[in-house]
Amino acid sequence: MRLLKFGTVGGLGFLWDSGTVYALRPAIGLSAATLVAYFVAATLNWLLNRLWTFKGAGLHDHPLLQWLRFLTANSFGFLLNRGTVYTLFYTVPLCVTYPVLALAAGALAGMFANFNLSQKMVFKEKPPQSALELAELSVDVSTSHKNPTSES
Repeated sequence: MRLLKFGTVGGLGFLWDSGTVYALRPAIGLSAATLVAYFVAATLNWLLNRLWTFKGAGLHDHPLLQWLRFLTANSFGFLLNRGTVYTLFYTVPLCVTYPVLALAAGALAGMFANFNLSQKMVFKEKPPQSALELAELSVDVSTSHKNPTSES
């Protein structure tokens, strides 16, 4: 159920992302608007995920610290998302004309990474107590995607 809610919030985030890009593009250009729009959408997504998707989880955290942890935890998703967007901008002229196409592809590219990292590192009943614990959680998340039959 949380994945469905997270996807719904992500869909709204896609609308906020696209709307911000289209609103800011004439004033600051496509590349800068795309970067600013990510943080607008990520902030609104964090807020809705805090209040709805993961309701009650992580409410003991100060909201500013949780927001910063959300941005940090989702930095891998950011790289997937905006990496896809900028790659499409530079390789597919249609995506420069219609940025919404690249933004949709980017949103899909980062969604599952963001869900897993948000669930494990941000919206927990007991948040990481130190930078070391946060780093250990990051390693656990990244190694959990390896083939369980492979030897390390």
